[in-house]
Amino acid sequence: MTDSISSRAASLPHLRRAELAKGDPVPLPLTMAAIYNLPGDPKGFAQYGRFDNPTWHAVEALLGHLEDAPCVAFPSGMAAISAVFMALLKTGDRILLPSDGYYTTRVFSERFLKPLGMEVDMRPTRSFSDGGFAGYRIVFVETPSNPGLDICDIAGISAAAKAAGAIVVVDNTTMTPLGQRPLDLGADIVVAADTKAPNGHSDTLFGHAASRDPAVVAALLEWRKLSGAIPGPFEAWLVHRGLETLDVRFDRMCSSAETIAHRLAARKDLVSVVFPGLEDHPSHNLARRQMLRFGFLIGLTLPSEGAAERFIDGCALLQPATSFGGVHSSAERRARWGDAVAPGFVRLSVGCEPVEELWRAIDGALNGVG
Repeated sequence: MTDSISSRAASLPHLRRAELAKGDPVPLPLTMAAIYNLPGDPKGFAQYGRFDNPTWHAVEALLGHLEDAPCVAFPSGMAAISAVFMALLKTGDRILLPSDGYYTTRVFSERFLKPLGMEVDMRPTRSFSDGGFAGYRIVFVETPSNPGLDICDIAGISAAAKAAGAIVVVDNTTMTPLGQRPLDLGADIVVAADTKAPNGHSDTLFGHAASRDPAVVAALLEWRKLSGAIPGPFEAWLVHRGLETLDVRFDRMCSSAETIAHRLAARKDLVSVVFPGLEDHPSHNLARRQMLRFGFLIGLTLPSEGAAERFIDGCALLQPATSFGGVHSSAERRARWGDAVAPGFVRLSVGCEPVEELWRAIDGALNGVG
């Protein structure tokens, strides 16, 4: 972690200190309110639960502190992504998406943007720059891609796409602001599902979008206010709590993933192991330049669907679940959702368990696959 990011991580739990009066609670209070006391002129005051909530603003302050940019909170990662599209696109616009990224972004675009008269094109992450970016309104990047963990050059794409007049959006869900800095690399907007590592406890959905462009932030705030795509205050409170331990959890998860990925790569019974920190990853050198950490996700391919299912079911320290970034390690066979991966491909999310205990459980489960 760079010194500036370390400084942000260190000061994150202390951001509220300047606001506290003597006797105020140090932990963030939960404000559950649909209405506010509002006599006379309402300008400058909290007005209504769809417009304002102190708990939202507190979590936005933490996320904005990490992103070094104004942040707008949403009730899920897809709510943040769809807000960017709906607030900034119009009929006739073209957007470019990764063909191998999170599938719901593609489904949303096909189902709702195309009928509104927008053109949607797709390219693989690894060759995302091929063909240039002329004519696009939004260029949407996801790196590392989910679930295949392919990588593309954020800085190079941002420079070329912005020169062509496009807005560059990066989905940074897999990395968090502590592992990768898309805005610092030239992107216009970063979006993420804070459901994952930022919250960390797998108990709420949440998302955010951040940008250093005031016009973009204003458009997102207006979309949220008018569409009603607002986060619940309790969910915001949970994410605020989770963010205060993100640094220590993310460090543990990434360090453990590096250890486990190298040990998995040494096995002879796996078809493949994909992790940006492995030297045989096709974009390893780019990952070293672009990412502050290599992340906590590992892609491993077993010989068959049955072998993958037996591995997941046989490992006591892997939770079968369709998410990632929690304190518990989890795994799932992604082909069951229609991702373009082998039937035996498993997305492994490394959690916060002691690494040697976790490795013994994974190694034993693989040995028992047969």
